[in-house]
Amino acid sequence: MSVARENLRMVGKLVVIAVGMFAFGYALVPLYQKICEVTGINILALGERQVPGAPKGLPANTQIDTSRTITVEFDANARGPWEFRPTQRSVQVHPGQLTTVMYEFQNVQNRRMAAQAIPSYAPRNSAAHFNKLECFCFNQYTLEPGEKKEWPVAFVIDPRLPKDVTTITLSYTFFEVGAAMPPAPTLPGPTS
Repeated sequence: MSVARENLRMVGKLVVIAVGMFAFGYALVPLYQKICEVTGINILALGERQVPGAPKGLPANTQIDTSRTITVEFDANARGPWEFRPTQRSVQVHPGQLTTVMYEFQNVQNRRMAAQAIPSYAPRNSAAHFNKLECFCFNQYTLEPGEKKEWPVAFVIDPRLPKDVTTITLSYTFFEVGAAMPPAPTLPGPTS
């Protein structure tokens, strides 16, 4: 057998292997999806398709307590010359229901500023049951002169909130971070 013929035969084998690898890679995605669908693995990644056995449409959140309604009031306090307020004063929510409320902030100063918000809750025992999933209070922000922003607060009230709590007040105090501090007072030294 000649060397050319052996080389041609080897190239043929390599082409068959390359085509087989490509076909396997191409078939792997639908095969993986089918295995996950059958076994129930990775069910959160099904996306717009329904979970097997679930009713058509979006499945209901069974963790929402529709027998109770909580009034959540929003308050905003600014420690400095800027505007800070919620876009709505209150909402009615059921425990377990995801709710999003927006807050507006505007730097009305003629200089750049960095600021952060600190939350507080009333009554105090509601703080442990007020779960924020997204909040501007998690970060510091820098705003240019005159810049205006809207920031979300996405929250869920834990259904284990005591039954006697029917109103929660979420209050934010927005204050400047890194502002120039006045110098410490000097104490008179010893006189000799």
